[in-house]
Amino acid sequence: MPALPLLIEIGTEEIPDWMIRSALGDLRAMVEKALAEARLGGVVRLAEATPRRLALIVDGVLERQEDSEELVLGPPAAAAFKDGKPTGAATGFAKKNGVDVSALFTEKTAKGEYVAVRKKLAGADAKALLAEQLPQIILKIYFPKTMYWTGKGGPRFIRPIRWIVALLGGDVIPFSLAGVESGNVSHGHRRMGGVFFVTPENYAAQLAANGVILSADERKKRILDGIAALVAGKGLSVKTDEALLETLVFITEYPTPILGSFDAGYLSLPEEVLVTVMRHHQKYFSVADGAGKLAPHFVAVMNIAGDPDGIVRHGNERVLRARFNDARFFWEFDQKKKLSERVDSLANVTFQAKLGSYLDKTRRMVKLVGELGGGPDAERAALLSKCDLTTDMVKEFTELQGVVGGLYARAQGEPEAVAKAIYDHYKPVSMEDSIPSTAEGRIVALADKIDTLRGCFGIGLIPSGSKDPFALRRAAQGVVKILVEGKIALPLAGVAGGDAALHEFLLDRVRYYFKDVRGFAYDEVNAVLAAGCESLPDVDERMIAIQAVRPTADFEPLAASFKRIKNILRQASFEAKGEVDGSLLESGPQAELLAAFQQAKSKVAVFREQRDYRSALSVIASLRPQVDQFFDKVLVNAPDAKVRHNRLTLLANLLTEFSSIADFSEIVTSSQAS
Repeated sequence: MPALPLLIEIGTEEIPDWMIRSALGDLRAMVEKALAEARLGGVVRLAEATPRRLALIVDGVLERQEDSEELVLGPPAAAAFKDGKPTGAATGFAKKNGVDVSALFTEKTAKGEYVAVRKKLAGADAKALLAEQLPQIILKIYFPKTMYWTGKGGPRFIRPIRWIVALLGGDVIPFSLAGVESGNVSHGHRRMGGVFFVTPENYAAQLAANGVILSADERKKRILDGIAALVAGKGLSVKTDEALLETLVFITEYPTPILGSFDAGYLSLPEEVLVTVMRHHQKYFSVADGAGKLAPHFVAVMNIAGDPDGIVRHGNERVLRARFNDARFFWEFDQKKKLSERVDSLANVTFQAKLGSYLDKTRRMVKLVGELGGGPDAERAALLSKCDLTTDMVKEFTELQGVVGGLYARAQGEPEAVAKAIYDHYKPVSMEDSIPSTAEGRIVALADKIDTLRGCFGIGLIPSGSKDPFALRRAAQGVVKILVEGKIALPLAGVAGGDAALHEFLLDRVRYYFKDVRGFAYDEVNAVLAAGCESLPDVDERMIAIQAVRPTADFEPLAASFKRIKNILRQASFEAKGEVDGSLLESGPQAELLAAFQQAKSKVAVFREQRDYRSALSVIASLRPQVDQFFDKVLVNAPDAKVRHNRLTLLANLLTEFSSIADFSEIVTSSQAS
């Protein structure tokens, strides 16, 4: 059966850069699934995207499906034949399936014997199958938002589709979507290319000849190589910014970096302001001098091959100069009114309709900071933390909220601890971000996030699915990260303020942090959290200890024994607590386990007091020989009720005493895994 390459290209108006990778992944996954289900084979050779196209090339797609055979069941055998002769049921079934009665045979099934026939099915033409499926696949590509482009009720897509290339080998796969007919014609760069015919074999080369670098990796390399060449020998370096680099890769089809300059007088403004203007508003890279300080230069990335006359560079410099002038004006104008004089103005800025203004939120934060023991500087920082929302700088450059407040506080003579706490109090903005650098900053950040969480949960604004308009997951993750990495032993129940739903929400974030961010095994996380999780720094220490002790020889066998103990106690419905009666224990394994337990108990108590959990776990693991001997030699459910109760008490005490560090029964042992 001949195998051919499949080329799909969806040409559009510019797709938002941050949606492109996931959309391409969706397209690839759906095409692979469709080919597999249609038994057409194929291996993806190319999956690439630019702002104006999603493209896929699949090699080895069958021209048509292989012929197949289908087993068709008919009437029960008893009804199809009487006295060895076919009945009307048999002849009707044969006629329906286009075969002679002699081709029928009996097939045994779970429900009995039935007449059956093997029917040969001719493989369908691949072009016809793909012509039916590709329009559906294209419209199923997920985008956070889509729009109608041919009128309400018509097809929806992220941007208008301008052309579609769909080829199997050299043949067009014919279909129409949103008024666009599929074909073999693609479009190059808006300014450097034209309209041209393509085949699966020459596709990338034809695009390159028309000003489009199809490969995202090649566009990234062109940007990085271009930047390196621009600063070489000048004593300059470009500040690393992976997120900005990713954006530039997916807003260009032929990226070319250029080095621009600005008046060094602007360096009197805070670096944070200048960098934000360059990065967020102009998509420029910042440049540092040999000492690592901000230099009066920037790197912009054009979407054309070059700028020999410097027209693009001058245009970028002119735009940046205007933006910097705005920033300088805002800086100077905002200084005429101190942050402390702006507190009352927060009454005019709504936080949330049911939760009041930012003045209301500020007052709650100040109170929370006091309850958290933040001290005068932290309370002052909480009072002033939201005042920059009333400044012209933040109204224009919203990315600077918090940062501007800290800079203004420092410029206006507030204590450094206050300024730094305000500056950092939105941190961490992600799990990759650092927590606030000072104790005051951590307390203010906690108060801000806790107030938001309690308030929103209190009025029923609980995240569901992908909906999280107040970024409560991020706030909760920030709380967890600050508590753990800031070593703040604030009880999790205290953070939740008595709200059971919020407490469970925070626990979910705790699990995510330790498993997905810190990389602990899921059963280690379950084991430690099952033993208590009110103090997250303590949880962290226990996680580290259990991960360290787990590879030792005695640990997993002992964990299996703890699981066995738990099951025995559950089956016996045993919940009694008390001391073990030594007189009821026989010498040998029973007495030896009790002695080892008592000795280990005293050692573990000392180590637990010192929070030396690794040593405590090592001591617990050392009990393995005595536990093994006990289960090998002792009948727990003894006939004598008193003896049985005493043995169960020994096991219950063992389980209770040593489950305060981790619930070992949650550990998945190698025997379970296999």
